[in-house]
Amino acid sequence: MKITTIELYAIHLPLHVPFVVSYHTYDYMPSIIVKIETDEGIIGYGEGVADEHVTGESLEGVYHILKSTLAPVLIGQNPLEIEKIHDLMNKTIYGAPTAKAAIDIACFDIMGKKLQQPVYQLIGGRYHDEFPITHVLSIAEPDQMAAEAAFMVEEGYKSFKMKVGTNVSKDVERIQAVRECVGEDIAIRVDVNQGWNNSATALVALKQLQDCDLDWVEQPVVADDIDGMVEIKSKTMIPLMIDEGLRGQREMLEIIQKRAAHKVNIKLMKCGGILPAVKLAHQAELAGIECQIGSMVESSIGSAAGFHVAFSKKIITSVELTGPLKFSKDVGNLHYDVPFIHLTDKPGLGIEMNEKVLGELTIHQDIVR
Repeated sequence: MKITTIELYAIHLPLHVPFVVSYHTYDYMPSIIVKIETDEGIIGYGEGVADEHVTGESLEGVYHILKSTLAPVLIGQNPLEIEKIHDLMNKTIYGAPTAKAAIDIACFDIMGKKLQQPVYQLIGGRYHDEFPITHVLSIAEPDQMAAEAAFMVEEGYKSFKMKVGTNVSKDVERIQAVRECVGEDIAIRVDVNQGWNNSATALVALKQLQDCDLDWVEQPVVADDIDGMVEIKSKTMIPLMIDEGLRGQREMLEIIQKRAAHKVNIKLMKCGGILPAVKLAHQAELAGIECQIGSMVESSIGSAAGFHVAFSKKIITSVELTGPLKFSKDVGNLHYDVPFIHLTDKPGLGIEMNEKVLGELTIHQDIVR
């Protein structure tokens, strides 16, 4: 089998409401859909959602790398030889994990369709039957976040991920308001998205949150401050998760060696796709570090890819892939049984593309042959 064409679609995914995190407010999510065709007529779809604040990539940069750098060298390659595909991409350009993830996901989609198996069967087989879905609360006033949480509890959600990372006093007020509103039986995870900057500020916050019974606090310090995470972990009883500080195998090794976190958040867009994510999960398992598969707010394509990884690994104990629930239009049909997600046994990613919606959302398109 050989890759014959690679088609690129830069799209804007419309959100129901703006999504607010510590470093940005999103009115829509910019994404790139990759369509790879083969000489056997099998088509695979991938996705890359860039984030300047997480991987240092932009929509425009990823699109250009795919069009001018990666796609030309992949024409004629066998998409089933995924280790070789990654080696070729890595030799062609350093970094660029989001661009590589889009290619990787499309190749796995082709692989599954060729073998008539869902992707999770190709990377270890299905381990989990279902995952509970965590509702993400974007940054707002404390009473607004509490009211949204209360409504979502009525809808059946049992866990929340709170976006914070402004100033400590306001963030503490937000978290305490949500805890008081939902009671003690609902799980709360807090994602600071680097917003508390350093260990000193983070420790001030965590001291005030000791009685909030948090599942964990995610990335309170800037991404590269692994030593800051080590200090925080030694001085608090609240479990810590690293997200932006984990990109690839080198960071995972440092996290393991320094015992810098209780948990890690693996994102396909940070590490380069399904194959690198599987390798990170294996690395973490050797050290007994639980993993989450996280979201860059991808469409059904990227979200399904993350779910396939999550469902195949025992060490992956939580997911937060809720992008499709946030969009008023989506290019695929990933189905949620809120508040759970169950994957089908359809081959590949198991996603049917809506070509009409893809066309409506496309702002730029190219074909490489």
